[in-house]
Amino acid sequence: MAGTERAKVEETLKRIEAHKDVIGTIIVSAEGIPIRTTLDNATAVQYGGLLRNLTMMARSAVRDIDPQNDLTFVRVRSKKHEIMVGLESNFLLIVIQKLCK
Repeated sequence: MAGTERAKVEETLKRIEAHKDVIGTIIVSAEGIPIRTTLDNATAVQYGGLLRNLTMMARSAVRDIDPQNDLTFVRVRSKKHEIMVGLESNFLLIVIQKLCK
């Protein structure tokens, strides 16, 4: 990744992490391995593996419906949290935040 591109990524992550409801961010490789995280390693590994599996199933469903289409974003809400996953070709960006009421 070029220097200016890396700086833009870092700036974007800092802006996301500064949001008051954000609990943590995780960037995982295409294999679900954490590359960068603000959470402890065990939590990052758990989220990374599980959300990689979820996004792969969701991507498959989207492509089964329309082979010309692709999944770009997944949002999951639970009683306590909201998990947002941005999909890129070689990584996932996971943002976990408190549920906004």
